[in-house]
Amino acid sequence: MRLDLRLAERWIKPKSRVLDLGCGDGELLAHLRDNFDVKGYGLEIDEEKINDCVARGVNVIQQNLNDGLGNFGDSSFDSVIMTQALQAVEKPDRLLNDMLRVGKQAIITFPNFAHWKTRGYLFFKGKMPVSEALPYSWYDTPNIHLCTFKDFEVLCRQLDINILNRLAVDDDQQGSLLMNRFPNMMGEVAIYRVSR
Repeated sequence: MRLDLRLAERWIKPKSRVLDLGCGDGELLAHLRDNFDVKGYGLEIDEEKINDCVARGVNVIQQNLNDGLGNFGDSSFDSVIMTQALQAVEKPDRLLNDMLRVGKQAIITFPNFAHWKTRGYLFFKGKMPVSEALPYSWYDTPNIHLCTFKDFEVLCRQLDINILNRLAVDDDQQGSLLMNRFPNMMGEVAIYRVSR
């Protein structure tokens, strides 16, 4: 399981209700169900990944995240998770508000566009970076709203969202002194836990 998923799971309480936005193949929800007795649903648009979820016994709904979460009532879930999808939605600000309407807390991970490797790639090659965290070329990327730690924190302040925790991850590592001191420069992937 990816490091950002392993780290995000620490904020999920056993026997809680979880909604996973852009759940992919259902790996995280299956892990939470099997190890923490979590009751969860996933939202996914890709039919192949939906089939993978069904094969794992994960409850999944085919839905485009750009349509919002209007089909879920207020406070329906303890946690709403969105890993590596914030940068791919049309209106991330609206979706963040919706996540905290249907859940008590939200856990969000995204690639940090201010990471030193990204900056170096732009500086030395003069092209949009391609990396493990950003694996697409500029013309075929699903990423339409790339952001940084600082960008996300400004958005949270504007939306009156409280940041409960923040982690920086780089190359399957987290928590180094430099990463904690300079997350916007050293963290390749951002992991946030937020609430109202």
